[in-house]
This record gives sequence, structure tokens and C-alpha cells, in this order.
Amino acid sequence: MSIEMIPASTGPADDASEKRRQAFVDTAREAFFAHGYAGTTMSSIASKVGGSKTTLWTYFPSKEELFEAVVDDIVRQYGEMLHIDLPVDEDVVAVLRRFANILVPTLMTDPLLSLYQLVVGEARRFPHLAEAFYERGPRRGKARLAVWIGEKMERGELRRGDPLRAVQHFTGLCQSGSYQFAVLNLPEARRCDRARVAAEIEGALDTFCRAWGPESMGIGAHALSQKATAPSRGDAKA
Repeated sequence: MSIEMIPASTGPADDASEKRRQAFVDTAREAFFAHGYAGTTMSSIASKVGGSKTTLWTYFPSKEELFEAVVDDIVRQYGEMLHIDLPVDEDVVAVLRRFANILVPTLMTDPLLSLYQLVVGEARRFPHLAEAFYERGPRRGKARLAVWIGEKMERGELRRGDPLRAVQHFTGLCQSGSYQFAVLNLPEARRCDRARVAAEIEGALDTFCRAWGPESMGIGAHALSQKATAPSRGDAKA
């Protein structure tokens, strides 16, 4: 989910310009989260940073481009955290467990959670915002995991099928509990902790392995699901 970094500055003028650009992005992020996309104006952002709307337009010709810059900035900040190693020679369950235990708690924290809530809330009126968000974040992450899943299918460690569909199944299962509570700001979200999220991930692993094990209705899938429900060595010691 990482994106290209902004090119390094070449002098004091570039540094000042980049700082001003970042100030517009930071201010826009606060405004979008507080007032929504429709409730945020370019004039209010320019006024808060200090300067004219014309200056803001030299950096971002439209509010849509400014929103895309906010998304890029958040993805860039959290891209490294979410760029999880996917060793093809490592056990399926071990890798997916590690992947999910990093992914889900990260998605449940700000600003990623607030960004997702903003996009969902504005998607009907401004579908291009959802497209910009999905292309820059979820699609990239799922595509990368799908490559790994595909390699595991080729090795016979998972049932052959559409790797992307398998990824959608797994991530959907992982995000169906505590993450959903957090997105909807339900009372249950206040009772969600790492232990509860980890338990939900174990359930997701079990279901995924039963569906996508090398013999989905036979011994192979059952053996794989047993790995999913068995505690890791670290859990056993705790």
C-alpha cells in the first residue's frame, strides 16, 4: 500500500514550498474529518493556513485533487506499517495470522478509521472520492496479498481458485467484528481490545482454511483449520 514519496527538495525555496503544501494538506485533513467533503471549502482552508485561495489553487486546482493529496499523505504515512512481509516459504496460517494481527488494529486507529468513515459517508454523493481512496489503498494492498495467495495455490498449499476472491474472503472475515463496530461507532467498539481482535482473527482463519484448504471438504482443509485454531508458541507461553 506504499506510494511514491515526494521528491527531495533542491533548495530553501523548495523547502518552503513543500512546507506550505503540507500545511494545506494537514489543514484539509482536519477540515474533511470535521465537516465532511461537502462541508469543506477551499476558502476556509486557505484562510486557516493563511493566504489567498489563489495560492491554494497553485498547489491544488480543485478540492478533489486536495482530497486525493490527503489520501496519499495518509497512505504514505501508514504504508510502511502496512507493508507486511509475505514470505512464500512460510506456513500459510502463520503468515495470514501475522498479516491480520497487524492490519486490523491499524485500520481501527485514526486517521485511517476516520478516512474510511469519511469516504463511506460521502460515497453516494461523491463516488469519485471512494474510487480515489480504493485505488490508493485497499486495491493495492489486496493485489499484493493476492499474488502471495496465488503462489500458495500453485504450491498446492491452498485450493486453486481466484486469488483475489480468496483475499476478499479473508479480509472480509477479519473485518466483520470489532472493525465493523469501530466503523459504525457502536457501543461495542469501546469493548474491543487486542485480545478480542486476535480471537476474531483466529475465527476468520479457521473459516478461511476450511473454505480454501487444499482439500476444501476433506482432510487437508481440516488439518489446515486445526493450525488456525491452535495457539502459536508465543500464545502458549503467555
